[in-house]
Amino acid sequence: MAGAVQESAALDLVAAQQGLDAQPFSRLVRARITEFGGGAATLEIDIRDELLQQHGFVHGGVLSYAADNTLTFAAATALGPAIVTGGFSIQYLRPALGRTLRARAEVVQAGRRQAVCRCDLTVIDDAGEESVCAVAQGTVLPLNAPAGGSE
Repeated sequence: MAGAVQESAALDLVAAQQGLDAQPFSRLVRARITEFGGGAATLEIDIRDELLQQHGFVHGGVLSYAADNTLTFAAATALGPAIVTGGFSIQYLRPALGRTLRARAEVVQAGRRQAVCRCDLTVIDDAGEESVCAVAQGTVLPLNAPAGGSE
């Protein structure tokens, strides 16, 4: 997201989608931001054959991408658009099978130097039922963070 949304741009759903669209990989997987604001963000990807691994599940790299970007977009609601991922961990709970991958992230804690966010990744099946397939937590840093340790 860093640099994708101009500092002067209002942070709203339209600006968030523009930031996402500025990322070539996001365009490749056809990701879209469906909710943005108030310390949270939701990203969705329609599941198609190109995003699957050899057993027919959504590839773990796609799940990681979705978690990373959604954590960062949620953090942008607290820190602004000039940010980068400091790190994140993901736990795969069950194979991701369905028609849509949905990643929902929210800010757990934010200060001047970092935001800690968590993300639930779910898949939606043809009947519209949603089931959790992975969870992630990460730290997002502003590019202009003051020197020194975290808050």
